[in-house]
Amino acid sequence: MARTAAIVGAGLAGTTAALGLRNIGFDVTLYSDRDRDSLRNDVPATGTAVYFGKSQESDSQIIEDLYADGPYSTGMSARLHTGVGDTYGEVLEFDPDFRYIAKGVDVRLRADDRLGRFLDGGGRFEVRAIDVDGLDAIAAEHDLTLVATGKGGLSGLFPVDDERTVYTEPQRHLLMVTLQGLDQGPETWGYRGGGTHNQFNLHTDFGEAWFGPYLHKDAGQSWSFLGFAKPGSPWVERFASVTDAHTARQVVVDLYRDYFPKDAAEVEQLQVIEADPHSWLRGAVTPTVRRAVGRTPGGHVVAAIGDTAISFDPIAGQGAQNTVVQIAALVAAARDHDGEFTQEWLTEQFEKHWHTRGHAAAEVTRLFLGDAKYAESADLFFPAATVSEPVAAALFRFLSEPDALVALQGKDDVLAYIAEAAGEPAEDLLARFAPSEGFASSPRARVPA
Repeated sequence: MARTAAIVGAGLAGTTAALGLRNIGFDVTLYSDRDRDSLRNDVPATGTAVYFGKSQESDSQIIEDLYADGPYSTGMSARLHTGVGDTYGEVLEFDPDFRYIAKGVDVRLRADDRLGRFLDGGGRFEVRAIDVDGLDAIAAEHDLTLVATGKGGLSGLFPVDDERTVYTEPQRHLLMVTLQGLDQGPETWGYRGGGTHNQFNLHTDFGEAWFGPYLHKDAGQSWSFLGFAKPGSPWVERFASVTDAHTARQVVVDLYRDYFPKDAAEVEQLQVIEADPHSWLRGAVTPTVRRAVGRTPGGHVVAAIGDTAISFDPIAGQGAQNTVVQIAALVAAARDHDGEFTQEWLTEQFEKHWHTRGHAAAEVTRLFLGDAKYAESADLFFPAATVSEPVAAALFRFLSEPDALVALQGKDDVLAYIAEAAGEPAEDLLARFAPSEGFASSPRARVPA
Protein backbone atom coordinates (compact mmCIF):
# COMPACT_ATOMS: atom_id res chain seq x y z
CA MET A 1 0.00 0.00 0.00
CA ALA A 2 1.34 3.41 -0.92
CA ARG A 3 2.34 5.76 1.82
CA THR A 4 0.11 8.82 2.11
CA ALA A 5 1.01 12.48 2.35
CA ALA A 6 -0.93 15.70 2.74
CA ILE A 7 0.37 19.16 1.88
CA VAL A 8 -1.49 22.30 2.91
CA GLY A 9 -0.75 25.30 0.71
CA ALA A 10 -0.33 25.28 -3.07
CA GLY A 11 2.33 27.90 -3.69
CA LEU A 12 5.84 27.04 -4.80
CA ALA A 13 6.64 25.05 -1.66
CA GLY A 14 3.40 23.09 -1.59
CA THR A 15 3.32 22.19 -5.28
CA THR A 16 7.01 21.25 -5.26
CA ALA A 17 6.52 18.94 -2.29
CA ALA A 18 3.34 17.45 -3.73
CA LEU A 19 4.99 16.68 -7.06
CA GLY A 20 8.17 15.41 -5.45
CA LEU A 21 6.38 13.01 -3.13
CA ARG A 22 4.06 11.88 -5.92
CA ASN A 23 7.12 11.14 -8.05
CA ILE A 24 8.43 8.67 -5.45
CA GLY A 25 5.16 6.80 -5.10
CA PHE A 26 3.29 8.57 -2.32
CA ASP A 27 -0.48 8.91 -2.48
CA VAL A 28 -0.64 12.71 -2.14
CA THR A 29 -3.43 15.18 -1.45
CA LEU A 30 -2.73 18.87 -1.88
CA TYR A 31 -4.99 21.41 -0.17
CA SER A 32 -5.53 25.07 -1.05
CA ASP A 33 -8.10 27.76 -0.28
CA ARG A 34 -8.01 28.75 -3.98
CA ASP A 35 -8.67 26.78 -7.14
CA ARG A 36 -6.03 26.38 -9.82
CA ASP A 37 -7.17 29.28 -11.98
CA SER A 38 -7.32 31.62 -9.01
CA LEU A 39 -3.85 30.62 -7.83
CA ARG A 40 -2.47 31.50 -11.25
CA ASN A 41 -4.50 34.59 -12.11
CA ASP A 42 -6.06 36.22 -9.06
CA VAL A 43 -3.05 36.83 -6.81
CA PRO A 44 0.30 38.59 -7.18
CA ALA A 45 3.56 36.72 -7.38
CA THR A 46 4.99 36.50 -3.88
CA GLY A 47 8.53 36.93 -5.17
CA THR A 48 10.73 36.68 -8.23
CA ALA A 49 11.64 33.02 -7.57
CA VAL A 50 15.15 33.45 -8.95
CA TYR A 51 17.28 30.32 -8.88
CA PHE A 52 20.96 31.30 -8.81
CA GLY A 53 23.13 28.50 -10.11
CA LYS A 54 23.34 25.53 -7.77
CA SER A 55 19.75 25.50 -6.51
CA GLN A 56 18.69 24.45 -10.01
CA GLU A 57 20.33 21.09 -9.29
CA SER A 58 17.87 20.55 -6.43
CA ASP A 59 14.95 21.65 -8.57
CA SER A 60 15.92 19.15 -11.27
CA GLN A 61 15.31 16.37 -8.74
CA ILE A 62 11.64 17.39 -8.73
CA ILE A 63 10.93 18.50 -12.31
CA GLU A 64 12.89 19.06 -15.51
CA ASP A 65 13.74 22.59 -16.55
CA LEU A 66 10.65 23.87 -18.32
CA TYR A 67 12.22 27.29 -18.91
CA ALA A 68 15.49 26.33 -20.58
CA ASP A 69 14.95 28.91 -23.33
CA GLY A 70 15.09 31.71 -20.78
CA PRO A 71 15.06 34.50 -20.10
CA TYR A 72 18.04 34.16 -17.79
CA SER A 73 20.80 36.27 -16.30
CA THR A 74 24.53 35.71 -16.44
CA GLY A 75 25.88 38.47 -14.21
CA MET A 76 25.22 41.42 -11.92
CA SER A 77 25.99 45.08 -12.57
CA ALA A 78 26.29 46.71 -9.15
CA ARG A 79 26.66 50.41 -8.43
CA LEU A 80 26.99 52.07 -5.03
CA HIS A 81 25.64 55.61 -4.66
CA THR A 82 25.55 58.02 -1.73
CA GLY A 83 23.86 61.30 -0.83
CA VAL A 84 21.50 63.49 -2.84
CA GLY A 85 21.81 66.88 -4.51
CA ASP A 86 25.05 68.58 -3.59
CA THR A 87 26.14 65.56 -1.53
CA TYR A 88 25.45 63.01 -4.27
CA GLY A 89 28.34 60.70 -5.03
CA GLU A 90 29.04 57.71 -7.26
CA VAL A 91 31.18 55.54 -5.03
CA LEU A 92 32.06 52.31 -6.81
CA GLU A 93 30.83 49.79 -9.37
CA PHE A 94 31.53 46.29 -10.61
CA ASP A 95 29.92 44.11 -13.25
CA PRO A 96 30.99 40.45 -13.13
CA ASP A 97 29.72 37.40 -14.92
CA PHE A 98 28.36 34.91 -12.41
CA ARG A 99 30.10 31.79 -13.74
CA TYR A 100 26.60 30.26 -13.57
CA ILE A 101 23.12 30.90 -14.95
CA ALA A 102 20.32 32.47 -12.92
CA LYS A 103 16.63 32.27 -13.86
CA GLY A 104 13.82 34.44 -12.57
CA VAL A 105 10.47 32.82 -13.22
CA ASP A 106 7.04 34.03 -12.13
CA VAL A 107 6.34 31.99 -9.01
CA ARG A 108 2.72 31.61 -10.14
CA LEU A 109 3.95 29.94 -13.33
CA ARG A 110 6.38 27.66 -11.49
CA ALA A 111 3.65 26.59 -9.08
CA ASP A 112 1.02 26.11 -11.78
CA ASP A 113 3.33 23.96 -13.90
CA ARG A 114 4.05 21.77 -10.89
CA LEU A 115 0.39 21.55 -10.02
CA GLY A 116 -0.43 20.50 -13.57
CA ARG A 117 2.25 17.82 -13.56
CA PHE A 118 1.04 16.63 -10.15
CA LEU A 119 -2.57 16.31 -11.34
CA ASP A 120 -1.50 14.56 -14.53
CA GLY A 121 0.29 12.01 -12.36
CA GLY A 122 -2.82 11.18 -10.35
CA GLY A 123 -2.45 13.58 -7.43
CA ARG A 124 -5.52 14.89 -5.63
CA PHE A 125 -6.20 18.59 -5.23
CA GLU A 126 -8.83 19.75 -2.74
CA VAL A 127 -9.99 23.35 -2.62
CA ARG A 128 -10.97 24.33 0.89
CA ALA A 129 -9.62 26.48 3.67
CA ILE A 130 -7.77 24.55 6.35
CA ASP A 131 -7.62 25.76 9.95
CA VAL A 132 -5.92 24.12 12.91
CA ASP A 133 -8.79 21.73 13.54
CA GLY A 134 -8.94 20.81 9.87
CA LEU A 135 -5.20 20.16 9.86
CA ASP A 136 -5.60 17.94 12.90
CA ALA A 137 -8.09 15.77 11.03
CA ILE A 138 -5.91 15.67 7.92
CA ALA A 139 -2.79 14.72 9.85
CA ALA A 140 -4.67 11.90 11.57
CA GLU A 141 -5.38 10.33 8.18
CA HIS A 142 -1.95 10.63 6.53
CA ASP A 143 1.50 9.22 7.11
CA LEU A 144 3.19 12.56 6.41
CA THR A 145 1.70 16.04 6.67
CA LEU A 146 3.50 19.17 5.51
CA VAL A 147 2.41 22.78 5.99
CA ALA A 148 3.32 25.35 3.33
CA THR A 149 1.13 28.23 4.50
CA GLY A 150 0.58 30.27 7.62
CA LYS A 151 -3.10 30.88 6.87
CA GLY A 152 -5.80 29.70 9.24
CA GLY A 153 -3.52 30.16 12.22
CA LEU A 154 -1.30 27.29 11.08
CA SER A 155 1.94 29.22 11.65
CA GLY A 156 1.10 29.18 15.35
CA LEU A 157 1.93 25.46 15.41
CA PHE A 158 5.54 26.40 14.67
CA PRO A 159 6.88 28.81 17.31
CA VAL A 160 9.58 31.30 16.43
CA ASP A 161 13.05 29.98 17.17
CA ASP A 162 14.46 32.91 19.14
CA GLU A 163 18.01 31.59 19.05
CA ARG A 164 18.08 31.47 15.25
CA THR A 165 15.92 34.51 14.49
CA VAL A 166 18.09 37.63 14.34
CA TYR A 167 15.51 40.33 13.62
CA THR A 168 12.27 41.32 15.32
CA GLU A 169 11.09 43.70 12.61
CA PRO A 170 11.45 44.12 8.85
CA GLN A 171 14.81 45.38 7.61
CA ARG A 172 13.38 46.71 4.36
CA HIS A 173 10.05 47.92 2.99
CA LEU A 174 9.51 46.25 -0.35
CA LEU A 175 8.04 47.03 -3.75
CA MET A 176 7.89 44.54 -6.60
CA VAL A 177 6.54 45.11 -10.09
CA THR A 178 6.98 43.28 -13.40
CA LEU A 179 7.28 45.42 -16.52
CA GLN A 180 7.82 44.83 -20.24
CA GLY A 181 9.14 46.75 -23.23
CA LEU A 182 12.88 46.08 -23.23
CA ASP A 183 14.50 42.99 -24.69
CA GLN A 184 17.60 41.20 -23.41
CA GLY A 185 19.78 42.17 -26.33
CA PRO A 186 23.29 43.60 -25.96
CA GLU A 187 22.05 47.16 -26.49
CA THR A 188 19.65 47.04 -23.54
CA TRP A 189 21.64 48.09 -20.46
CA GLY A 190 24.64 47.82 -22.81
CA TYR A 191 26.59 50.35 -20.76
CA ARG A 192 26.13 48.04 -17.77
CA GLY A 193 26.90 44.57 -19.09
CA GLY A 194 23.99 44.13 -21.46
CA GLY A 195 20.53 42.63 -21.29
CA THR A 196 21.53 39.39 -19.57
CA HIS A 197 22.92 41.14 -16.50
CA ASN A 198 20.86 42.10 -13.48
CA GLN A 199 21.01 45.79 -12.61
CA PHE A 200 21.62 46.43 -8.90
CA ASN A 201 21.78 49.98 -7.56
CA LEU A 202 22.64 50.43 -3.90
CA HIS A 203 22.26 53.70 -2.00
CA THR A 204 24.10 54.01 1.29
CA ASP A 205 21.32 56.05 2.89
CA PHE A 206 18.04 54.87 1.43
CA GLY A 207 18.09 51.28 0.16
CA GLU A 208 18.52 49.20 -2.96
CA ALA A 209 16.90 48.87 -6.38
CA TRP A 210 17.17 45.77 -8.56
CA PHE A 211 16.03 44.92 -12.08
CA GLY A 212 16.42 41.42 -13.48
CA PRO A 213 15.34 39.41 -16.53
CA TYR A 214 12.10 37.62 -15.75
CA LEU A 215 9.65 35.16 -17.26
CA HIS A 216 6.13 36.44 -16.63
CA LYS A 217 3.34 33.87 -16.65
CA ASP A 218 1.51 35.57 -19.53
CA ALA A 219 3.80 38.16 -21.10
CA GLY A 220 6.88 35.97 -21.23
CA GLN A 221 10.21 37.79 -21.35
CA SER A 222 10.00 40.84 -19.11
CA TRP A 223 11.85 42.65 -16.33
CA SER A 224 11.14 42.42 -12.63
CA PHE A 225 11.86 45.31 -10.28
CA LEU A 226 12.47 44.84 -6.59
CA GLY A 227 12.92 47.89 -4.40
CA PHE A 228 14.23 47.72 -0.84
CA ALA A 229 13.62 50.82 1.28
CA LYS A 230 15.51 51.11 4.54
CA PRO A 231 13.33 52.01 7.55
CA GLY A 232 13.06 55.79 7.78
CA SER A 233 14.02 56.25 4.12
CA PRO A 234 11.88 58.58 1.98
CA TRP A 235 11.47 55.59 -0.30
CA VAL A 236 9.15 54.04 2.28
CA GLU A 237 6.51 56.70 1.64
CA ARG A 238 6.96 56.37 -2.11
CA PHE A 239 6.40 52.61 -2.00
CA ALA A 240 3.41 53.02 0.30
CA SER A 241 1.70 55.27 -2.27
CA VAL A 242 1.42 52.42 -4.80
CA THR A 243 -2.13 51.23 -5.42
CA ASP A 244 -1.91 49.42 -8.76
CA ALA A 245 0.49 48.43 -11.53
CA HIS A 246 0.44 51.89 -13.10
CA THR A 247 1.30 53.73 -9.90
CA ALA A 248 3.95 51.10 -9.22
CA ARG A 249 5.58 51.82 -12.57
CA GLN A 250 5.45 55.56 -11.99
CA VAL A 251 7.04 55.24 -8.55
CA VAL A 252 9.85 53.19 -10.06
CA VAL A 253 10.43 55.66 -12.91
CA ASP A 254 10.48 58.59 -10.48
CA LEU A 255 12.83 56.71 -8.17
CA TYR A 256 15.36 56.30 -10.97
CA ARG A 257 14.96 59.87 -12.17
CA ASP A 258 15.63 61.18 -8.67
CA TYR A 259 18.28 58.78 -7.37
CA PHE A 260 19.76 56.84 -10.31
CA PRO A 261 19.37 59.27 -13.24
CA LYS A 262 21.97 57.60 -15.45
CA ASP A 263 19.67 54.56 -15.68
CA ALA A 264 16.40 56.48 -15.90
CA ALA A 265 16.21 56.48 -19.70
CA GLU A 266 16.27 52.67 -19.75
CA VAL A 267 13.63 52.40 -17.04
CA GLU A 268 11.36 54.87 -18.82
CA GLN A 269 11.09 52.41 -21.72
CA LEU A 270 9.42 49.81 -19.52
CA GLN A 271 5.63 49.53 -19.52
CA VAL A 272 2.89 47.92 -17.45
CA ILE A 273 1.69 44.40 -18.32
CA GLU A 274 -1.95 45.36 -18.84
CA ALA A 275 -3.17 41.75 -18.91
CA ASP A 276 -2.03 41.20 -15.32
CA PRO A 277 -3.48 43.60 -12.74
CA HIS A 278 -1.62 41.61 -10.07
CA SER A 279 1.84 42.24 -11.50
CA TRP A 280 2.91 44.23 -8.44
CA LEU A 281 3.24 43.75 -4.69
CA ARG A 282 4.38 45.81 -1.74
CA GLY A 283 4.95 44.91 1.88
CA ALA A 284 7.67 43.93 4.33
CA VAL A 285 9.14 40.71 5.67
CA THR A 286 10.59 40.07 9.10
CA PRO A 287 13.21 37.36 8.51
CA THR A 288 12.13 34.55 10.81
CA VAL A 289 13.22 31.02 11.64
CA ARG A 290 10.59 28.76 13.18
CA ARG A 291 10.72 25.44 14.96
CA ALA A 292 9.69 23.56 11.87
CA VAL A 293 8.08 20.50 13.47
CA GLY A 294 4.97 20.74 15.62
CA ARG A 295 1.92 18.87 16.77
CA THR A 296 -1.76 19.52 16.17
CA PRO A 297 -4.16 19.76 19.12
CA GLY A 298 -4.80 16.03 18.69
CA GLY A 299 -1.11 15.27 18.97
CA HIS A 300 -0.39 14.54 15.30
CA VAL A 301 3.02 15.49 13.93
CA VAL A 302 3.22 18.10 11.16
CA ALA A 303 6.21 19.83 9.55
CA ALA A 304 6.64 23.27 8.02
CA ILE A 305 8.31 23.77 4.65
CA GLY A 306 9.42 26.79 2.61
CA ASP A 307 8.68 30.26 3.95
CA THR A 308 6.53 28.77 6.69
CA ALA A 309 9.72 27.33 8.19
CA ILE A 310 12.24 30.04 7.27
CA SER A 311 11.28 33.42 5.82
CA PHE A 312 13.85 35.69 4.21
CA ASP A 313 14.10 39.28 3.21
CA PRO A 314 14.37 38.89 -0.58
CA ILE A 315 17.45 41.12 -1.02
CA ALA A 316 19.76 38.12 -1.58
CA GLY A 317 17.24 35.97 -3.46
CA GLN A 318 17.34 33.11 -0.97
CA GLY A 319 13.64 32.36 -0.40
CA ALA A 320 12.68 30.28 -3.45
CA GLN A 321 16.11 28.68 -3.54
CA ASN A 322 15.96 27.64 0.10
CA THR A 323 12.48 26.23 -0.47
CA VAL A 324 13.45 23.94 -3.33
CA VAL A 325 16.68 22.82 -1.65
CA GLN A 326 14.81 21.95 1.55
CA ILE A 327 12.06 20.06 -0.23
CA ALA A 328 14.32 18.13 -2.62
CA ALA A 329 16.35 16.90 0.35
CA LEU A 330 13.21 16.00 2.31
CA VAL A 331 11.76 14.06 -0.64
CA ALA A 332 15.02 12.15 -1.08
CA ALA A 333 15.10 11.31 2.62
CA ALA A 334 11.45 10.19 2.58
CA ARG A 335 12.13 7.94 -0.40
CA ASP A 336 14.80 6.08 1.57
CA HIS A 337 12.93 6.01 4.89
CA ASP A 338 11.04 2.85 5.89
CA GLY A 339 9.61 3.81 9.27
CA GLU A 340 7.09 6.29 10.57
CA PHE A 341 7.56 9.98 9.98
CA THR A 342 8.04 10.79 13.64
CA GLN A 343 8.71 14.14 15.24
CA GLU A 344 12.30 13.04 15.79
CA TRP A 345 12.80 12.05 12.15
CA LEU A 346 11.28 15.25 10.77
CA THR A 347 13.29 17.37 13.22
CA GLU A 348 16.45 15.60 12.10
CA GLN A 349 15.68 16.45 8.47
CA PHE A 350 15.13 20.12 9.28
CA GLU A 351 18.31 20.28 11.32
CA LYS A 352 20.24 18.83 8.39
CA HIS A 353 18.73 21.45 6.14
CA TRP A 354 19.48 24.25 8.58
CA HIS A 355 23.13 23.27 8.84
CA THR A 356 23.65 22.62 5.12
CA ARG A 357 21.65 25.50 3.60
CA GLY A 358 19.16 27.37 5.77
CA HIS A 359 21.64 29.02 8.13
CA ALA A 360 23.97 29.95 5.30
CA ALA A 361 21.11 31.48 3.30
CA ALA A 362 20.13 33.57 6.32
CA GLU A 363 23.71 34.78 6.74
CA VAL A 364 24.08 35.77 3.09
CA THR A 365 20.87 37.76 3.45
CA ARG A 366 22.41 39.54 6.44
CA LEU A 367 25.51 40.38 4.38
CA PHE A 368 23.48 42.05 1.62
CA LEU A 369 21.25 43.80 4.16
CA GLY A 370 24.37 45.51 5.49
CA ASP A 371 24.08 43.85 8.88
CA ALA A 372 26.68 45.06 11.38
CA LYS A 373 28.01 41.50 11.72
CA TYR A 374 29.28 41.71 8.14
CA ALA A 375 30.33 45.37 8.01
CA GLU A 376 34.04 44.54 7.99
CA SER A 377 33.55 41.85 5.34
CA ALA A 378 31.59 44.25 3.11
CA ASP A 379 34.30 46.90 3.55
CA LEU A 380 36.76 44.39 2.10
CA PHE A 381 34.60 42.70 -0.54
CA PHE A 382 33.18 45.76 -2.27
CA PRO A 383 36.45 47.63 -2.94
CA ALA A 384 38.16 44.37 -3.94
CA ALA A 385 35.29 43.55 -6.30
CA THR A 386 35.74 46.94 -7.96
CA VAL A 387 39.39 46.16 -8.73
CA SER A 388 39.03 42.48 -9.67
CA GLU A 389 36.23 40.94 -11.75
CA PRO A 390 36.96 37.44 -10.35
CA VAL A 391 36.51 38.79 -6.81
CA ALA A 392 33.19 40.37 -7.83
CA ALA A 393 32.12 36.99 -9.24
CA ALA A 394 33.23 35.33 -5.98
CA LEU A 395 31.05 37.79 -4.03
CA PHE A 396 27.99 36.82 -6.05
CA ARG A 397 28.91 33.16 -5.74
CA PHE A 398 27.31 33.50 -2.29
CA LEU A 399 23.88 33.85 -3.94
CA SER A 400 24.30 30.38 -5.42
CA GLU A 401 26.39 28.72 -2.70
CA PRO A 402 25.79 30.58 0.56
CA ASP A 403 27.78 28.03 2.58
CA ALA A 404 30.91 29.64 1.13
CA LEU A 405 30.20 32.72 3.28
CA VAL A 406 29.64 30.76 6.49
CA ALA A 407 33.07 29.20 6.04
CA LEU A 408 34.64 32.67 6.44
CA GLN A 409 35.06 33.12 10.17
CA GLY A 410 36.89 36.42 10.31
CA LYS A 411 38.95 39.06 8.51
CA ASP A 412 41.80 36.69 7.72
CA ASP A 413 39.42 34.22 6.08
CA VAL A 414 37.83 36.99 4.00
CA LEU A 415 41.23 38.21 2.85
CA ALA A 416 42.23 34.64 1.95
CA TYR A 417 38.98 34.17 -0.01
CA ILE A 418 39.64 37.41 -1.91
CA ALA A 419 43.23 36.42 -2.61
CA GLU A 420 42.22 32.99 -3.88
CA ALA A 421 39.69 34.51 -6.26
CA ALA A 422 42.03 37.25 -7.48
CA GLY A 423 45.19 35.20 -7.72
CA GLU A 424 47.18 37.78 -5.78
CA PRO A 425 47.45 39.03 -2.19
CA ALA A 426 44.28 40.80 -1.08
CA GLU A 427 46.29 43.66 0.42
CA ASP A 428 47.85 44.39 -2.98
CA LEU A 429 44.43 44.35 -4.60
CA LEU A 430 42.87 46.66 -2.02
CA ALA A 431 45.76 49.08 -2.32
CA ARG A 432 44.76 49.71 -5.92
CA PHE A 433 41.15 50.62 -5.12
CA ALA A 434 40.05 54.08 -6.14
CA PRO A 435 36.53 55.53 -5.97
CA SER A 436 34.55 55.84 -9.18
CA GLU A 437 35.27 58.78 -11.42
CA GLY A 438 31.68 58.70 -12.65
CA PHE A 439 29.25 56.07 -13.86
CA ALA A 440 28.44 55.62 -17.53
CA SER A 441 25.03 56.87 -18.60
CA SER A 442 22.45 55.21 -20.80
CA PRO A 443 22.87 56.13 -24.47
CA ARG A 444 19.09 56.52 -24.49
CA ALA A 445 19.43 59.58 -22.25
CA ARG A 446 18.34 62.85 -23.80
CA VAL A 447 21.19 65.15 -24.73
CA PRO A 448 20.57 68.63 -23.28
CA ALA A 449 19.93 71.31 -25.91
